[in-house]
Amino acid sequence: MDGVKLHDLRCFDAVATQGSFQAAAKALHRTHPSVFAAVARLEEQLGLTLLDRGGYRVNLTEQGRLFHRRAQLALREVEHLKDYAGQLASGEETVLRVVMGDVCPRPSILGLLSRFFAGRPRTRLHLDYEAISGPVERLMDGEADLAFHRANPSDPHLERIDLCEVAFVPVVAPGFLPSDVGHDVTPEAMRPFTQCVIRDTARRPSSENFFVIDGAHSCSVPDHMMKKELILHGLAWAHLPEWLIGDELRDGRLISIAGRHIPGRTETVAAVRRRDKPHGPVAEALWRHLRDSEALAG
Repeated sequence: MDGVKLHDLRCFDAVATQGSFQAAAKALHRTHPSVFAAVARLEEQLGLTLLDRGGYRVNLTEQGRLFHRRAQLALREVEHLKDYAGQLASGEETVLRVVMGDVCPRPSILGLLSRFFAGRPRTRLHLDYEAISGPVERLMDGEADLAFHRANPSDPHLERIDLCEVAFVPVVAPGFLPSDVGHDVTPEAMRPFTQCVIRDTARRPSSENFFVIDGAHSCSVPDHMMKKELILHGLAWAHLPEWLIGDELRDGRLISIAGRHIPGRTETVAAVRRRDKPHGPVAEALWRHLRDSEALAG
C-alpha cells in the first residue's frame, strides 16, 4: 500500500458507489479523465483489477468487491481522524467525565444527558457512579468534570444548578416487623432489626450520618437498587428514594414506616462543578443545557 493516495481511493470508492466514471466525476466535482486516471493508477499500484469495464456500466470484479469493502472502512477512519484532529485543534473535549451520585433519579438524569450528547457525537461520555461523599471527592480531586448529586450550597469551591427534589422514605417488607410494633415506630424499636446502608465510595469517607440508627444491626450495599432487593426479600429495612419504589408502595410489596420518630427526608439533586477550575467548550455547553433544563420531574 506504499504510495497509495487517498485521492485515488476516494475516486475508486465513488466509481464503485455511483456505477460509472461520469457519475463519480460529478459527485467528486472532478473531470472524467482525472477519475479514470486515479483508478487506473490505484490498480497498477495494487497489482489488482478492481473494475470490469466491459459493459455499459462499470462493475466491480470479485477482487474489487472485497477491496472496496476494506477501502470504505479505511476512508471512514480517515474522516473520523480528520474530525478528531479538528476537535483537538478547537480545544473541544474528546471525553467528558460525569459522575452520578446515589441520590439521583437515574431516568431523568440520563434523559438530560441523552438529549445533550445526541448533538455531540464527537465527545464521548465517561459516566461513573459514586455514593455518599464519593461524587464531590471526585470533583475536588480533578477526576470528574461534573457530578449529579446533593452538594453543600455554602461550599465556596462548588457551583450548582438545582434540578429536582428526591424524597427518601423509610420502608420495610410486609411481615418484617412483629405485629406488636406500632405504626409510629421509634428508633429504639428498630434497633434490633437489620438496617441496610450504602457504602461510601470516597477514599476519605465523610463522618456524616445518613439515617443510621446508633447501635442497630446493619448491612452495607453499593447502591439503592441492591438495597431495594434486600428489603423486598425481608433481609433489612432502610430509606429508599420514592422514585425507585413508587410501584412497590402502591401494590403493598413495601410499607412505609415514616412517622414522627423516623421521618423521611428530602434531598435536592443538583448538577455540581468546580468553581475554581476552567471548563472546556463542551462542558460549558452541557452546563447551559442543564441550566435551561432546571426543574426535572423528580
